[in-house]
Amino acid sequence: MTGRFAMDNKKIRLGILFGGKSAEHEISLISTKMILEALDPQRYDVVLIGIEKSGEWRLRDAQDYLTHADNPKLIQLNQAQARKELVSFQGTQLQESLCVDVIFPMLHGTYGEDGTVQGLLKLANVPFVGAGVLGSAVGMDKDVMKRLLRDANISTANFITLHDHRPDQYSFESIVEKLGLPFFVKPANLGSSVGITKVKSKEGFDKAIADAFLYDRKILVEEFIRGREIVCSVLGNEVPIVSLPGEIIPKGEFYSYEAKYVVDDGAEYKVPVDLPHDMVEKAQAISSDSYRVLCCEGMARVDLFLNEKGEFIVNEINTIPGFTRNSLYPKLWKASGLSCTKLLDRLVELAIDRHKKESRLKTTF
Repeated sequence: MTGRFAMDNKKIRLGILFGGKSAEHEISLISTKMILEALDPQRYDVVLIGIEKSGEWRLRDAQDYLTHADNPKLIQLNQAQARKELVSFQGTQLQESLCVDVIFPMLHGTYGEDGTVQGLLKLANVPFVGAGVLGSAVGMDKDVMKRLLRDANISTANFITLHDHRPDQYSFESIVEKLGLPFFVKPANLGSSVGITKVKSKEGFDKAIADAFLYDRKILVEEFIRGREIVCSVLGNEVPIVSLPGEIIPKGEFYSYEAKYVVDDGAEYKVPVDLPHDMVEKAQAISSDSYRVLCCEGMARVDLFLNEKGEFIVNEINTIPGFTRNSLYPKLWKASGLSCTKLLDRLVELAIDRHKKESRLKTTF
């Protein structure tokens, strides 16, 4: 895989890297479908690189790369359509040289949003959309993310971290003493509400812990914040800008995987949310501060709680936010005056700009 820069009178050759080995594989497929529909065909030649759940990288044709494309429960890569293997990790041999201008990693979760792919692309000297290695890694790891926010005096929910080699380090009683009831149990390195349980009593505690450890070797037990769920979209490198905030009103216990992607009425969205001007500015400021503290670039969605005291508390940051029909990242930019097509153009421009600046740095002494 190599990088090149298109001449001004040529289309940008954009490689979209999607699928992956994460539990969020299907969400990546849905996001990629939406991105393809929004990209300007006069500006881009798109190269689809689908990563199987097994880890194989294969070139795909845009006309027929998915099956059950309109069903979030059944959507999958079209196994009959894969053209050829692009990369073999048996001996790490690059079997085909792929020349692109920019890679858009639309990979949610582990092995795509956590710095692994970003490191590979930096080694290959290919410009890519989104946060770099460090920003991706700390944004994915909720334990590290929360400690960095706490160190910067940015409010976040109280939490306890559990590791698989000491799963019984904290008893149910000691957790309740520190965090109260109810509380959430979640994998440290995952998104889309996969593996998350809201624990209301001791009866569901052991199962919640076991379920979270299915997805990660490190999990978080986090206090329940009573309040509104506010979201801001952030865009930029050194000088990021922040969208108008939106609000998620889940219809169930919390904003679950099903509410996000499977059912059409799992939540109500207020885009933008009706807040006083000073509260809008506060939400935007804490989102921008969190983005900088966590070393983000390109894009991120910042999830906040607005508690009953009128205080904003950072829940988490998502460095590769979804681009599905329910995803608030593009919705908030549209409400702020930036269409999805123009948003994608800007993300590609930011990737190329960062790569040009990094290419000027000396690598010899």
